[in-house]
Amino acid sequence: MERETFGKRIADLRRENGMTQLELAEKMGVTDKAVSKWERNLSLPDAGSLPRLAEIFQVSVDELMQGKAEENEKPKKCAAPIVSLALKGIALAMGVAVAALSALNEIETNAAIRLLGMGLACLAAAELPKTER
Repeated sequence: MERETFGKRIADLRRENGMTQLELAEKMGVTDKAVSKWERNLSLPDAGSLPRLAEIFQVSVDELMQGKAEENEKPKKCAAPIVSLALKGIALAMGVAVAALSALNEIETNAAIRLLGMGLACLAAAELPKTER
C-alpha cells in the first residue's frame, strides 16, 4: 500500500466533514490559500495547530498524522520470521549438542540420530512459511 500523504488526508477529512477549504480555514484561523497549500503538500500547518485540526475532524492527532490503514490491507506477518529463526536455532542447538556429546562419548547412536532428526525437522519447518508467500 502506498502511504497516504498528509495533504491528501486533510483533503479527505475535510470532504468527509462536508467542509470547503474556506470553512476549514476560518475554523483554523488561516487563509483558504494556506489550506490549499496543505492539501497540495506545498506546506504544513504549524505543529501547535495540529490538536485543533484533529479536533475539527474529530480524530486523534496520531490518526491525523499517520492516517488509517486501508481496509483491504493485510496485516503484516511479523511472527513468521521469528518462528523461522527460532526453529533454525533449535536445529543448530541439536547439532551442537550431538557433536559435543559424541566427542565426550556421552550419547548413544540412537539418541544422536533422534536429536539430529528433530533438528532436521526444525529446519524443514523453518522453510515452510517461505513456500506459502
